[in-house]
Order: sequence, then C-alpha cells, then structure tokens
Amino acid sequence: MSKTFYSNGKLLITGEYLVLDGAKAFALPTKFGQNLIIEEGNSNVIDWKSFDSDGSIWFEDRIPFSSITRKERFDDAKNIKNTLIEILHEAWLMNPGFIDSSKGYNIRTELTFPKSWGLGTSSTLINNIAQWLQIDAFELLKSSFGGSGYDIACAQKNMPILYQILNDKPVIKTVNFQPDFTDKIFFIYLNKKQSSKASIAAYYGKEGSTEKRIPIIDAITERVIKSTTAKEFAIALHDHEIEMSNILEVTTVKEALFPDFDGVIKSLGAWGGDFIMSISKENPTDYFKKKGFEVVIPYSEMIL
Repeated sequence: MSKTFYSNGKLLITGEYLVLDGAKAFALPTKFGQNLIIEEGNSNVIDWKSFDSDGSIWFEDRIPFSSITRKERFDDAKNIKNTLIEILHEAWLMNPGFIDSSKGYNIRTELTFPKSWGLGTSSTLINNIAQWLQIDAFELLKSSFGGSGYDIACAQKNMPILYQILNDKPVIKTVNFQPDFTDKIFFIYLNKKQSSKASIAAYYGKEGSTEKRIPIIDAITERVIKSTTAKEFAIALHDHEIEMSNILEVTTVKEALFPDFDGVIKSLGAWGGDFIMSISKENPTDYFKKKGFEVVIPYSEMIL
C-alpha cells in the first residue's frame, strides 16, 4: 500500500534576498509541484527514484538506513545523494521512528514541472517529507537546506501569500490577490537554473547594511499587492527592480537582455536565472520567442 503527498511550487514576486533579513515578501504558489510516493520496502534501505515531468529518471540510488543515521557523505560526484541524506538525517532526528521502526522503503518523487525551471524541487521535497513524517517543514528546511522558508509556505498554501520572518519564525498571511489585469502578466523561463544557495551567499557577501532598505521594499510590496490597475502594478515592480539592482549591484534583467521590451520586466527569486515576469499591454510571447526564450507562460496557466 502506498501513500502519496503533494506540494506546490513557488514564485517569489517581491522581497527577494531581503526576506532573509526580515523584509515582507509577496509570493505565489504555482499550479506545478511535486508528488512523493512512499511504499514499504525491505533490507533496511531506501530505494529512491526521482522522475522529471517528462517521465525520465533524473536521480536514482539505494540509500542504507545506516547512511542516514550516520549522515554518511560521499564524494562530490554524489552531491544529490549527499543532500538527500542530509535532509533525511535531519528528518530522522525529528522523528526517529521512520527508520527505527521500519524494514525499508521504496520512494519515488514526480515533478509536474521540468526540473530545470527552478519552481521548488527542493522545497516541495522537504515539505512532502515533512508531511509524510508529520514534522515541521520549516524546521526541516532550516536544519538541512537553509533559506527563508517562503517556498515552504507556498508549498502548503493554495493562495498568494505575504511572508515575513519575525523573531526567527515564519509569519504567513494569505492575500486576496485577484486583479483583473492578470491577462497582462506572463512568466518567461531564462533557459538556465540559478543556484539559490550561491545567490544567497553572494547577497551576504555585499558590504553595507540592508536595514534602511527593508522599509522601502516593504512599502513597494504593499503597493504591488494593493494595485488595482496594470499600470500601478507595473510601476511598483519597476521601482522594486531598480531598488534591488542598487542593493545587489547587478544590472536589471531588462537592461541586460530586453532593453527594447515595451513593458516592465521583473526578476523573480534568485537574480540571473529561472523565471522573470513581464507586464505589458500586448501579448509578449512572440517577442520573447524571437529572442530565443521558448517558455512563455500566462499567469492563468502558472499560478494557482
């Protein structure tokens, strides 16, 4: 008998990077996500298979229980296995019974989006494991992979959220974001996945305090959420993009790749890869495809 768990993917609209320091972040759960299917096994091992959205296997390995309890580390060629063992080890510390009282497992994960899209392969896995073992997903993230946790909140919520870390704890508020201009919003994949860990490290490597910037970003986030017209929404996101460009000392994606685009473009999550969001009067699909970006998804097809 198998058990199946599911978690939503995510897109971070505002507050990227600064959410780590207490800024408010506006995030949207996606219609895409990941399944975790658990079956009983034997031999005190986990036989693990991870499937991409096209049905291909992108990770497959056998992990003995002893590797999890000892947090065994393999060479860098087994980096995915090392990360998985680290997550499972921390989960075991939070709920030892899943190993101590078991003979083994056959486990498979199934992405409903291409792995390269960066919609939350790790966060959906962590939240699914937490559901399975009935442990705190935010604590599991913190002790294993790290990050702000907004992606865990999106994994759990079926509505837009306002996310903030206060006193080292996540504060999540659902937001009634249903503007009548979502037909003007599109998401474009930049043909490369950005490492969240590397981007966070680069952010913390910048000199200078971000404390003065947080109220500015918070105010922009409130403008984004309360926008009643596409123009208000676009201007707020443009202001956010300029502010983050100054903080990160990185050129905006519009300046770098799409200077002739008639509309506003917003980087999402880790700058430099994954998805961007566009707001424009006209459907921008042809524009982006001519530039070599084939994945252009309307808001209605991407967001829950």
